Amino acid sequence: MKTKNRMTPPEQKERTGAQCVVDGLVRAGCEVLFGYPGGQAIDMFNCIYDAPFHFVLGRHEQGIVHAADGYARATGKPGCCLVTSGPGATNTITGLATAHMDGIPLVCISGQVPMHLIGTDAFQEADVMGITRPVTKHNFLVRNVDELPDIIAQAFYLASSGKPGPVVIDIPKNVQKATTAVPPKDPKDVVMRAYTPVSKVSKADIRKLADLINNAQSPLLYVGGGAVSGNASAEITKLAHKAGIPVCTTMMALGAFPEDDPLSLGMVGMHGSAAANYAVDKSGLLISAGARFDDRVTGKIDQFAAKAVTVHIDIDRSAIGKNVATHFGIHGDLKAVLAAVLPLVKNARHDAWMKQVQEWKKKYPLHYPEPAGVLMPQAVVQRIDAISKGKAIIATDVGQNQLWAAQFFTYTRPRTFISSGGLGTMGFGLPAAIGAQLGRPRERVVCVSGDGGIQMNFQELVVAVEHKLPIVTVVLNNGYLGMVRQWQELFYDKRYSGVMLTQTGRRPNERITGGPAYLPDFVKIAEAHGAAACRITTLAEFDAAFRAGLARKDGPTLIECIVSPEANVYPMIPPGAHVSAMTGHVRK
Repeated sequence: MKTKNRMTPPEQKERTGAQCVVDGLVRAGCEVLFGYPGGQAIDMFNCIYDAPFHFVLGRHEQGIVHAADGYARATGKPGCCLVTSGPGATNTITGLATAHMDGIPLVCISGQVPMHLIGTDAFQEADVMGITRPVTKHNFLVRNVDELPDIIAQAFYLASSGKPGPVVIDIPKNVQKATTAVPPKDPKDVVMRAYTPVSKVSKADIRKLADLINNAQSPLLYVGGGAVSGNASAEITKLAHKAGIPVCTTMMALGAFPEDDPLSLGMVGMHGSAAANYAVDKSGLLISAGARFDDRVTGKIDQFAAKAVTVHIDIDRSAIGKNVATHFGIHGDLKAVLAAVLPLVKNARHDAWMKQVQEWKKKYPLHYPEPAGVLMPQAVVQRIDAISKGKAIIATDVGQNQLWAAQFFTYTRPRTFISSGGLGTMGFGLPAAIGAQLGRPRERVVCVSGDGGIQMNFQELVVAVEHKLPIVTVVLNNGYLGMVRQWQELFYDKRYSGVMLTQTGRRPNERITGGPAYLPDFVKIAEAHGAAACRITTLAEFDAAFRAGLARKDGPTLIECIVSPEANVYPMIPPGAHVSAMTGHVRK
């Protein structure tokens, strides 16, 4: 009797830790890696030289993380970045905190001094674990090269599962140089005993949710960023249409429900539509779908949605009931919960409720003053919407420009509004636009920024030039740090302290006799980086410049718009106030 030959697996090839990093990125599906080199990361960069993915050299680590963040928001895939030790790692903190607040999947790999030098104050040493712990979902210090393949897979699994977030892998230089025969691991195969991000929702909870919806007289869907990260837009739309429920969204959920739908009330909160805020206040059933009841939405917490039975569906168990008392909480994947409840929900109409909602929409539309001879920033955003036919991906900075972009562009698709929500990070817009454009090269990305925010990461414009990214950056130049100025106007007797981005004694946007027209000269700065640029003062000029920017295929365009210096964002509910304190919603 012949014995069956047994094939022994070939011996696994030894690899350096640095090569394990590249192999792990490839196995995790990395397509674009953003990074900046340094001495303690040089071994990893040596391996990147032959890597199959696209490497993008940023100009500052904060911009690099924002670019990876923008890529993640636009694509739904984890953003990837690589930096060196010390200042390379510490410069990532603002970007990591931005992603952490908004639940964005990132994997940030940092070089570190060799293990035997940790704790000796070695050159470019920093306690990356301690520094990043508060602003990441998890972090790793790799002490042994044999652990590295598993850790890379775990990092991608953690970043993308449950409530997404940033994960840091800190790799000492000696670990990068050491060799291992441990093969790369796929994130799909990761099982972590102590980590169970999603629990199964009981059938009883699904039935209870269906009963609440079926018996409601004035229901409202309050949709948050979890609907975007959880890819639940289709289910939200089906539920709204089937049960006849109007929908309001947070800023992070813009596009999760199409704003051209009759059931859409637009954005809710401090600068949301009057209709959305009144609907929350008067609703009898408020269904929070992936929203976290942040202070910019709730205002006076003890009076928020006081008439409503509140349902909170969230993948993050700790978020349920954290800020607002919840009558019924469901911990689970939003997409799965909505898919399960849909068959149990009856086709319904709420005629009286919808009549009231439509009256609010008609009576209190978004509006702004239109003085003769003055370019209004809101009008610029409306022209971006009209000329792009609502198909652009909008990346913003923060402050007034962010909110005008949120209010006056019509979002109909998820992942088309890219902005820093929870942290409110200035300097986010331009690098995030770069990441979004690299992630979705067949679409057009428009960055809307202010004259303050654009200066914080302007250096990243050269990255768009080098990679021939056709991003159109629109700078709304009002000569101020606009949102702080607005608060100083409304709450501090117009004592404009530290907000004027102009020379002393010169009003914003006022020309200087015998000198440059505007300081800094954004057009010259953009042209020095290799971008096309122009300055405009009228809507007609903007239309021509924006169409030319969209027509350009081989590089970025910057359009500086000289807008009304003291235009304000309205409506506005003062911080910590009830909706009854809303101002600016009544057309004069």
